[in-house]
Amino acid sequence: MMKNVANLDCLIIGGGPAGLTAAIYLARFHLKVRVIDADESRARWIPCTHNHAGYPSGIAGAALLDDMREQARNFGVVIETARVTRLGAAGDVFEAEWGNGTHFSRSVLLATGVVNRKPSIAQPLHDEALAQGLLRYCPVCDGYEVTDKNVGVIGTGSAALAEAVFLRSFTEFVTLVAPEGSHDFNAEDQAKIAQFNIALIDGPAQVLRIDGKHLIVRCRAGELAFDSVYPALGSDVNSDLAVALGAKTSDEGAIIVDGHQRADVPGLYAAGDVVLGLDQISHAMGEGGVAATTIRNDLAAACPMMREHVRD
Repeated sequence: MMKNVANLDCLIIGGGPAGLTAAIYLARFHLKVRVIDADESRARWIPCTHNHAGYPSGIAGAALLDDMREQARNFGVVIETARVTRLGAAGDVFEAEWGNGTHFSRSVLLATGVVNRKPSIAQPLHDEALAQGLLRYCPVCDGYEVTDKNVGVIGTGSAALAEAVFLRSFTEFVTLVAPEGSHDFNAEDQAKIAQFNIALIDGPAQVLRIDGKHLIVRCRAGELAFDSVYPALGSDVNSDLAVALGAKTSDEGAIIVDGHQRADVPGLYAAGDVVLGLDQISHAMGEGGVAATTIRNDLAAACPMMREHVRD
């Protein structure tokens, strides 16, 4: 039986900040890299981030990704818009399927991210509200922008309350709206609600429309107008490909890695939001750089000829 021969040193699945950073590093290590991207990075939908250092006036997520893609291509990285439908291991080589073919790689970096769970809202309204900063998903990223504003948080339970408490460090006007029925908090949570003076409204909650500079949410109490609304409904981790390979994941589905971004499947690495950690562009980029350097060194250790051509 003919042995599968890898035509790539590293296949990167996911073209967000983590995947593209890794691609730039690996290409500059003179390795053959390909990025397969489903074009669903959460970073692309950021209207303007002011947290990312080096951009005094902020930068749109789409603009940042486009610049990173151009930089990667300048070093020979091939970027394809596609979805990997299967990832398997064939001996010491990975085989991946996308489009109409099967491709082989010596290593794989998963940078597939997560998907935010959306509140009850029409899709066109969702995108418009997001673009205007009326709908927000990351208080760590943009809590500063809602300073002293009237903020609604759609969610319930301890996790949603923790987000509401976090937002109280930016504004005293925080309302927690249950997505479905009534709120049900334990005694400890009730004490926090009283301590931080967080208003509670029962659901069901539906985001109805934009009214001037406000987002209107209908709930059991009627229609409420907020300067910004944060859905605190959790997210789903895109770790199915890792699970199919037998990689360990957390209870939330995040890929478990070591300090160098290695998963517990030899040759498999993960970086960015698909790994448990801080969901921030800078953090994802840092993990992408660590993963790329680890991949380069691991491949060099497995192939003495590579060490002769690439310096440590």
